[in-house]
Amino acid sequence: MASASGFDPRHPLKSLAIPRDALRPPSSDNRRLGMGLSLLAHVGLIVALAVGVQWRTADPEGVSAELWAAVPQVAAPRAEPPPPADEPTPAPPPPPRAAPPQPSPAEREAEIAIEKARQQKLDKQRQEEQAEREREKKQREVERREAEKREAEKERQERERAEAKQREQQKQEQQRKEQAAAAAREKARQDQLRRMSEQLGGTGDASSTGTAARSAGPSASYAGRLAALIRPNVNHPILLPGNPTTEVTVTLSPSGDILSAKVARSSGTPEWDQAVVNGIIRTGKLPRDENGKLYSPMTVTIRQN
Repeated sequence: MASASGFDPRHPLKSLAIPRDALRPPSSDNRRLGMGLSLLAHVGLIVALAVGVQWRTADPEGVSAELWAAVPQVAAPRAEPPPPADEPTPAPPPPPRAAPPQPSPAEREAEIAIEKARQQKLDKQRQEEQAEREREKKQREVERREAEKREAEKERQERERAEAKQREQQKQEQQRKEQAAAAAREKARQDQLRRMSEQLGGTGDASSTGTAARSAGPSASYAGRLAALIRPNVNHPILLPGNPTTEVTVTLSPSGDILSAKVARSSGTPEWDQAVVNGIIRTGKLPRDENGKLYSPMTVTIRQN
């Protein structure tokens, strides 16, 4: 039999069950109160969010970072695409890239020093190359000037050789002209002698150089007269021992003018011989013999005493 509290020893769980009405929420017929409470809760949430969030109106400042690597890294080769399959397989996601390690201040200073040394080396190399180009330019300029100097010297030597050759040709031409003039004068003299010989009716042979009609010797006094005429014109004041005697062959014109004088027999003293020849030339003209004849050529003997 059940007690007043409702506990039944035969059915303990059943006796502890809560009545259905006790678990049902109490009904409320006031909706305005609920809506007000809900609105109040939302307003409080908005106010809490506004107070908790700090709004920033300024633009964020830029941030620069320098990345340094202790050892240069080389990128891995690009992967070859897989051969096409019947069904494409999705590519695996790339592994996350590890952030490069930040160098320490000592490493950074060492890298800066290395970079500075490398830059100095490059500057020095550029300066050396510039100096080498300057030296090569100066060397080319010196070689150009030397070549111009050699060319000018070569032209000067060629010009001097050409001038010397021209002078030699002119000299030879002058000599040929003088020889031709002398030959013409000699030919004219020989022609004149031949004509005079023909006019006088000479009887000598073809090789005879005389101008008389026939060969005949001078008179005994003719030689003394010629010597007396010539000796005052011989200019040799020194008295020579042995009474030197010189024989001179003299060629005359038809009028007695002396054409030439040549030593036929020397006295042994060249000075006296030349003085005799000069004296005969200085005399200029010889007189005729007693018979009115001139002998050409003839030999004249001159003694000092």
